[in-house]
Amino acid sequence: MTYLWVKSFHLLFVVAWMATVFYLPRILVNIAEAEGEPVVKARLVLMGRRLYRFGHHMFGLAFLLGLTLWQGWRVFPGVLPNFGAAYWLHAKLGLVVLLLAYFIWSGRLLKRGEQGRALPSSRALRIMNELPVVVLLVIIFLVIAKPF
Repeated sequence: MTYLWVKSFHLLFVVAWMATVFYLPRILVNIAEAEGEPVVKARLVLMGRRLYRFGHHMFGLAFLLGLTLWQGWRVFPGVLPNFGAAYWLHAKLGLVVLLLAYFIWSGRLLKRGEQGRALPSSRALRIMNELPVVVLLVIIFLVIAKPF
């Protein structure tokens, strides 16, 4: 039962973090298109900063609970499962690191926009906004199918 609670909270925080991963680039698109409107841009930057901070908290909680799921069998033997040589898990963790790098990069772009420096074009930002969906789809497939 403990395993199911830990897993449920892990999924809750992952979903919350992924919402920030998806939405932060949309805010960047709006910042890039708000040139000449300083009040709108300031509001978007504030929203972006708050969202980025929220995302950091959600990632931290998801990470800690994921670490508990991954290595918790050592701490709670017999309660949490031992994944053993689950290569699908290694692939999933690699993709999570990729999403984390993407999230940090989005945060740096937000800081760049806040400082008034140039952002990529809104078209490039829109394309960037779609990439995590593909990565998340592969992660979901790996977790459900456990292909290797």
